[in-house]
Amino acid sequence: MEVVIVPDAKAGGELIAEAMAQLLRRKPDALLGVATGSTPLPVYEALAAKVRSGAVDAGRARIAQLDEYVGLPADHPESYRSVLRREVLEPLGIGMDQFTGPDGTAQDVQGACEAYDRALAEAGGVDLQLLGIGTDGHIGFNEPCSSLASRTRIKTLTEQTRIDNARFFDGDIDQVPHHVITQGIGTILEARHLVLLATGEGKADAVAATVEGPVAAVCPASALQLHPHATVVVDEAAASKLKLADYFRHTYANKPDWQGI
Repeated sequence: MEVVIVPDAKAGGELIAEAMAQLLRRKPDALLGVATGSTPLPVYEALAAKVRSGAVDAGRARIAQLDEYVGLPADHPESYRSVLRREVLEPLGIGMDQFTGPDGTAQDVQGACEAYDRALAEAGGVDLQLLGIGTDGHIGFNEPCSSLASRTRIKTLTEQTRIDNARFFDGDIDQVPHHVITQGIGTILEARHLVLLATGEGKADAVAATVEGPVAAVCPASALQLHPHATVVVDEAAASKLKLADYFRHTYANKPDWQGI
């Protein structure tokens, strides 16, 4: 995997947004896999700025969801579908008819999970999947000890995750759903290009385990080591525990400009 160390979150957002823009110039109807949370916001902001300036046209792009709450109405302001509409689709000028995600309100949740895996395959697969990482190394909602071959499935949220997410529900943990549908690690690994963005010292241990540790289910993100085109973009704080940080800086600084990430 390639590790790119950037000065700060804004620089990371610009770098990844340019990679997305280059992809859209080559393939205007590319399927972009997106994540929620605060970490990817600089990416979406930088890509939206490129769209507004005319540097890239995202009008034909397709968007795929990484995960969704179970039991939360699709039009609830904190459903991930609603969040992505506000933070990604509307700023990029992309309609909901170009969006695909799992049905968190389905009576047959397992059937909805299987249907989403099929929908991704029928759409031709994800061209670029953007990922964040938890302090425990989780990606999507694949918590530690998730199967590295897992498919889209229902997962039970840990109490800490529900506490963390309560800030989006007026601080009331009782409003936070107990379950989510998430793409499995095996599903995520089918994307053509995986790009993980991590910022802040709180992510440093997880980044070190992902990049330099063994491939192990205890750190789900370590599965990226198995992917033929995985890029980890980290700021200086998140890179602070990397033993090979100087090597990563050297290789990226001397990389041919045409190669991109």
